[in-house]
Amino acid sequence: MGVAIRAAGASDRDLVVRLLDVAFQDDPVSRWVFPGDEYRRATHHQLMAAFTDIVLADGRIDLTEDGTACALWLSVPAEEHAEGEGEGEGEGEGEDDGPAQLRASIDPANERIELVARLTQEVHPAGRAHEYLWMIGVSPDRQGEGLGTALIGAVLDRCDREGLPAYLEASNARSRALYERLGFALPDRPLVLPDGPQMWPMWREPRS
Repeated sequence: MGVAIRAAGASDRDLVVRLLDVAFQDDPVSRWVFPGDEYRRATHHQLMAAFTDIVLADGRIDLTEDGTACALWLSVPAEEHAEGEGEGEGEGEGEDDGPAQLRASIDPANERIELVARLTQEVHPAGRAHEYLWMIGVSPDRQGEGLGTALIGAVLDRCDREGLPAYLEASNARSRALYERLGFALPDRPLVLPDGPQMWPMWREPRS
């Protein structure tokens, strides 16, 4: 049986934010950015809301019809990174504006919000147009059912038809394994967060 997928709109914003919040509460990168369970529960959703707003404005959010999984995509042109792209970035016109504004809007005292934005911005490939999978979230009680594969596969099929590569940053070993099965590879060394976990920037060439 196929998975029904539709494009999310503004009316789905709160659903997407809640879904991303619960899906990433125990993610290693989220735990590093927001150390401490109480602090993370109180603040993490604000970062997910910022990501959702950027992609609703400038990209596309694919949502399963039952609302249990979503994928946030940006189409990045060859000339430059799209505004706000990068997991945790929100890049603006100035080189430093986006990450700093993101930190200021969520928790000015938490420098890790800004730092993870800058680090992922630095490793993001430039020079070729590509589809960027910013985030994908699956409800914890539905993980392992193939929903993430269905969401990603629909876009990768289009990438293959149009000759477009795709890019993402895996934030845990389980998701990295999924992305490898879908044809993504690590073009360089992992990104190691200071005193924190690894992230894996991964690139996928289109398949003929």
